[in-house]
Amino acid sequence: MKIEVHADAESVAHRAAALIAEEARKAAAGRGRFVMAVSGGRTPWMMMRLLAAQDVPWREIQIVQVDERVAPEGHPDRNLTHLQESLLEHAPLAPNQIHAMPVNAADLNTGAAEYAATLREIAGTPPVLDLVHLGLGPDGHTASLVPGDPVLDVMDADVAATGVYQGRRRMTLTYPVINRARNILWVVTGSEKLEMLARLQNGDQSIPAGRVDQANALVLADRAAAGQLDRFHGAR
Repeated sequence: MKIEVHADAESVAHRAAALIAEEARKAAAGRGRFVMAVSGGRTPWMMMRLLAAQDVPWREIQIVQVDERVAPEGHPDRNLTHLQESLLEHAPLAPNQIHAMPVNAADLNTGAAEYAATLREIAGTPPVLDLVHLGLGPDGHTASLVPGDPVLDVMDADVAATGVYQGRRRMTLTYPVINRARNILWVVTGSEKLEMLARLQNGDQSIPAGRVDQANALVLADRAAAGQLDRFHGAR
């Protein structure tokens, strides 16, 4: 796993947007498509807004969700709401290029199976995503792979439903599909991430984030999250 330390969240967002655009161009040129999975968070929404201004082969882009809360359509708790506001309203993407998790399905497990089928349609069998963007929670969670939830042990499905976390059930990508990704991009900002970023760097598998494969992973962190890491990973 590589780590880059940048001055602040805005610098991280700029670097992340440029990196995603570069990967999109390479994937579109080499394979004719770029399939990216996106998480939520304040810095990521800034990242997506900046991505809209980049040189990106938009017609070849497919965007899927890393996770989503069970909440009404358009609700501010929904990652999709912010994804639409930060990217769809500013980039030449068609609505059908963003694939929403069906969190309002009558049966959440059935919805998860349907989303897994969507991934197979756009990214092969088994689906291989070109880039998965992940965040890191102060409790060590990533995606909606949260401490103590049975979803951590799901190895026979690429999408699964969780229990209640912070007041809502969720749908999430699981470790198998995340770990098959060609690239994993961690965006980690804020001093509340300091301890968990150090544990992630050390491969601590007692936290959910530590079980994500590190071979093709890049962490973009700000100084607040990196702490002493910037002594070793070239702050910018």
